[in-house]
Amino acid sequence: MARIFPEEGRQRVMIEAVSPQVDGGRFPIKRTVGESVVVEARAFADGHDRLRCLLRHRREDGALWHETPMLPMINDRWRAEFTVPDLGRYLYTVTGWVDGFLSWLHDLERRTEPEDIRVALVMGAELVARAGDRAVGDDAETLVRLAEALRSEDDLQTRVAVAMSTELGDLMERYPDRSLASVDERELVVTVEPERARFSAWYEVFPRSCSMTPGVHGTFRDCEKWLPYIAGMGFDVLYLPPIHPIGRSRRKGPNNALTADADDPGSPWAIGSAEGGHLSVHPELGTLEDFRSLVAGARDHGLEVALDIAFQCAPDHPYVAEHPAWFRHRPDGSVQYAENPPKKYQDIYPFDFETADWQGLWTELEGIFRFWIEQGVQIFRVDNPHTKSFAFWEWVIAEIKRDFPGTIFLAEAFARPAVLHGLAKRGFSQSYNYFPWRNTKQELTAYFTELTRGEGREYLRPNLWPATPDILPEYLQFGGRPAFMIRATLAATLGASYGIYGPAFELIENRPRWPGTEEYLDSEKYQIRHWDLRRPDSLRDYLARLNRIRRENPALQYDGNLRFHVVDNDEILCFSKRTDDGVNVVLVVVNLDPVHVQSGYVQLPVEEFGLDPGHPYQVHDLLSNSRHLWHGTRNYVALDPQAGPAHIFRLRRRLRSEHDFDYYL
Repeated sequence: MARIFPEEGRQRVMIEAVSPQVDGGRFPIKRTVGESVVVEARAFADGHDRLRCLLRHRREDGALWHETPMLPMINDRWRAEFTVPDLGRYLYTVTGWVDGFLSWLHDLERRTEPEDIRVALVMGAELVARAGDRAVGDDAETLVRLAEALRSEDDLQTRVAVAMSTELGDLMERYPDRSLASVDERELVVTVEPERARFSAWYEVFPRSCSMTPGVHGTFRDCEKWLPYIAGMGFDVLYLPPIHPIGRSRRKGPNNALTADADDPGSPWAIGSAEGGHLSVHPELGTLEDFRSLVAGARDHGLEVALDIAFQCAPDHPYVAEHPAWFRHRPDGSVQYAENPPKKYQDIYPFDFETADWQGLWTELEGIFRFWIEQGVQIFRVDNPHTKSFAFWEWVIAEIKRDFPGTIFLAEAFARPAVLHGLAKRGFSQSYNYFPWRNTKQELTAYFTELTRGEGREYLRPNLWPATPDILPEYLQFGGRPAFMIRATLAATLGASYGIYGPAFELIENRPRWPGTEEYLDSEKYQIRHWDLRRPDSLRDYLARLNRIRRENPALQYDGNLRFHVVDNDEILCFSKRTDDGVNVVLVVVNLDPVHVQSGYVQLPVEEFGLDPGHPYQVHDLLSNSRHLWHGTRNYVALDPQAGPAHIFRLRRRLRSEHDFDYYL
């Protein structure tokens, strides 16, 4: 039998367990512009020779590999990092080899017999001479000279000094023998997105409810008048539900009624009518030029418009007649409407992603994204992506990002964990999640530990919404104003990205359609609402304060730095975030009980914060602007939900003492 040999059997370095990677490198990890990627790997070889390992990285569309030396840690682990300065995709991998010079030098340092040293120096001279052959210019001449010095008749001490010199070490590091280097078999990928993919504050508004006159359908021009209000609260993403023509056939009435009157506006998610489909705007909202004006005006206020993309059709959408093969049909020949038994959505036809014309369908849907990008939209919130083909999402996001790497996709993925994670792996920049239903200290601690420390930390970026037009959580229905403040504080500080459904949220809209449901009474999904933005009980100022704190404290702009701390009261949640350099440390203490005063002792790892446990330190409450002196690891807090259910402390390391006083000297 013929023997089958490996391509090169002399590569002695084994490279394993390179991290970070997702599913063995099947999917990219994610970063935003300017962030670093810390790479670790296990690298080892037979025997006791010394190794060298390098982290290699380059832009996917570039040819030049950049290399960074990896530093050895314990148990054959190696580490290095690189920064991703631009949008797009980067590749990274690890290479390693047995370094003959380092191995020789290691043994030389331990030799004691003169004859052994003399022989070793001659052997080392050969290594240096071969490096000279690889070198160029003055370096080649220097290496030849140093090789001759090792072979010379000088005394051993002088020759050993040459061997140990920094000059020789630096040159040998510059020109190693990598002919038998091992390279990890897979080149891993990191997708680099804009900062808003990591750190953003979203505000959702229905343009049709932006009119200043009750009962009058709002327009894009009306929505433009809201921009100072929204920007004044510190939000940076203005999210609009679908803006397309709304179907008339089987249109839903108020509170999701099966029949609608002639003047009922219907649901924006029932897309398409005789006026057009996904490439058109609802006539009552204005024109495409009006929409472009809104996008430009938003940008002038520091806001980016996010557009809802819902790949579904009303019965009178042009696609239904033009492409009947894109939909499933019932035995009587009618198109199958959307349903999630017992719920029925007669006003919506889902696409059939198993259609024989799947390529035509994919191409058309990709074109929808491209059309709205041409209108100035860079951010898309995707409705119910878990009910569409995963293969389609992986393909279309890659296609769009190849040409528009700054595009951001938010998945409305209220779905099972595997589905939620599967969508994030396939390219979605951010994800809705289970935050609306995590209320207790145990639930919040366990869930956010999973999000920030679990396998999803490299690819799943949570976007936290206390409520949405579809979800009015029970906690908000009964907790009053304090409950809204509590959930807003948690969303804004537990996560680097969060969103508010406004103005319903700041105006404390908490009436359910009926007891036991999480649907709003008089939901804005089915009717036009009029909002009084000047109401004195509005949470507008509180939200503005939260967003200002987020902008001014870099620690709150990341997810992976979240740490929970012990409090001897299950109704009080305490956690911190700090920057890598330790300069910015933020401590958040929240009373989870919206009704009663709660108190307890917070226990902190003060030394990890760079604080001296033997000296007092200052905690500055950024919500109330009050300052307190704390001592040691254990301090008392009491929070009245009616007065203020939370502290957001900035920790100050140094206090003034008598040494700072002029007379002390």
